[in-house]
Amino acid sequence: MPHLPPSHPCILLTGFDAFGGESINPSWLLAQTLDGALLSGHRVVSRRLPCVFGEALRELQQALDELQPSLVLALGQAAGRAELSLERVAINVDDARIPDNAGAQPIDEPVIPGAPAAYFSTLPIKAMCAALREAGVPAGVSQTAGTFVCNHVFFGLQHALAGHPVRSGFMHIPMLPEQAARHSPMPSMSLATMEQGLRLALQAALHVSQDLHVSAGSIA
Repeated sequence: MPHLPPSHPCILLTGFDAFGGESINPSWLLAQTLDGALLSGHRVVSRRLPCVFGEALRELQQALDELQPSLVLALGQAAGRAELSLERVAINVDDARIPDNAGAQPIDEPVIPGAPAAYFSTLPIKAMCAALREAGVPAGVSQTAGTFVCNHVFFGLQHALAGHPVRSGFMHIPMLPEQAARHSPMPSMSLATMEQGLRLALQAALHVSQDLHVSAGSIA
C-alpha cells in the first residue's frame, strides 16, 4: 500500500484483541482488512484496543489525539448475533458478566463518573443498514451495545467527541465460522462478507448527510 500524504482525512477503525477464551477476535481481523485503504479520499487507519476496562479508553484517546480522524467506527464481536449490528446508543454503565483480559469485573459502575447517562451514535446508522441490506449483507440497527468493554469503548468514544463535528459510532459483528463451529449452534459470518459490509457502511457514513427517517424495523 503506497504511503498516503497527511493531507488525506482519516477514518479510524478500532477492533479488540481476543477475549473470553477465544484465540482470535473477528473485530480486529476485520479492522485490519481495510488498514491503509483509501475510501473516497479518506485513508483508513486501524488500531487494536485491549479488551480491558479503562485501558481501552486510554488507548482510544491516544489514537484520537494522534490521528485527528474525521470519522470513527469502533468494531466489536457479539457472539450470538447473525448480522452486522449498527448500535444506536451507548450507556454510562459497566456491568461485566465475565472478567476483562486484566481480570477486572466491574458491576454497576459508571464508564465515566459525572458524564451523561447515554449518548447516541452520530453515524447515519439506518442509511448504513439500508446500504448493507441492499447489497445482500445481513444487517440491522441494535438498541443495546451491552455493558461490557464494547459499550465501554462506545460510550467513551461518544463522550470524547461530544460537541465535535466528527461522526462516530459502534458496530457489532458475528463470530467467524471457525469460532462458531466450536460453539454450535451459533450464527456466524465470513470475513469476506463482513469486509464487504464494512466498506459499504463506511461509504454510507461518508456520503449520507442526513439519516433515513424510517423505523429501524421497516428498513428494506
